[in-house]
Amino acid sequence: MDKYYLVRSDILPEVIEKVVEAQNLLRTGQARRICEAVKKVGISRGTFYKYKDSIFPFEADNQSRKAIITLVIHDEKGVLSMILTRIAQLNCNILAINQTIPINDISNVVLTLDVTELPGNIEDLIALLRRLDRVASCSLISIE
Repeated sequence: MDKYYLVRSDILPEVIEKVVEAQNLLRTGQARRICEAVKKVGISRGTFYKYKDSIFPFEADNQSRKAIITLVIHDEKGVLSMILTRIAQLNCNILAINQTIPINDISNVVLTLDVTELPGNIEDLIALLRRLDRVASCSLISIE
């Protein structure tokens, strides 16, 4: 199980802040490509790729939280409906659903959720989804 920590930025190596700066340049369109963003903030592409999927800025005043999760499910009638119902029962709002065409009765699903009103933590949600029948795997991609 992944562990998460909330850490003040002043104790982190400077490179971590620079990765966040590069992510913001890409997100806001101030840089169109990763090579452009890393050049502007003064880090290597390798450093960016090393940390990019593990650093998530925290904003204490943000009133909503979003999470992106990916699932590998067995393609059978009602499986996705069962998953979505369970998520809704936990007060999560489903913002977007992307599903691949099933191959060998397996489908990949990416869900973007508003988890602001989730009663537990995101790790509990992921663990619950992993235990559902016909879910082969479930992973957290990002959270804000």
